[in-house]
Amino acid sequence: MFIEQPPEIVRKLYPSALWRTDPTAKTVCLTFDDGPIPEVTPWVLDVLARHGVKATFFMVGDNIRKHPDVFRQVVEQGHRIGNHTFHHLRGFENSSNQYLEDVRRAHDFMLEACHDLPPEQVEAALHPILFRPPHGHMTWGQYMVLRHHCRIVMWDLVTRDYSKKLRPPQVLANVMRYARNGSIITFHDSLKSWTNGNLPYALPRALDFLREEGYTFCLL
Repeated sequence: MFIEQPPEIVRKLYPSALWRTDPTAKTVCLTFDDGPIPEVTPWVLDVLARHGVKATFFMVGDNIRKHPDVFRQVVEQGHRIGNHTFHHLRGFENSSNQYLEDVRRAHDFMLEACHDLPPEQVEAALHPILFRPPHGHMTWGQYMVLRHHCRIVMWDLVTRDYSKKLRPPQVLANVMRYARNGSIITFHDSLKSWTNGNLPYALPRALDFLREEGYTFCLL
């Protein structure tokens, strides 16, 4: 449970970050980390479209650089985009200057990739400016700077779809066990989550389960 649903002591490390939305509302927010990936992200978009769900994608800048067409698909389909650094950096392993420059560079590539899209579409996708630190950590100095420039979003439930130690039904079970009012749920549109079979199995079934439980889906 420590990983799937962070305890209060962990949440207090970054007190102004968003870990959970309204606990009184029967809503959840679906998020995806580490894309865009051409082998995975379009499939995720198709699943979301079939279920009528909008989500937030925390994207790695270098993947946007490599796959701007996939990035644009996400924007054009009405989903929200968040910053996940340019090189998927671990905050504790990099100086504040390096880390913050990596965040800035990722944001620049987001703007460049959608520069010719309708302004209202770009506004809806990129504002407010959202940021999620890779691996869920950053130094206090990095946090103190970033909190003034963007909305830092963590999670209330991480599915662990990336894990080689979990089988697909176990990933689905994490959603079924830990989802609650206001949960920010994290999947990964990554090759790691795709090739181990966890994402293809768990995502559509999780959406069905959440609907059956009466949850509605909201954007961050």
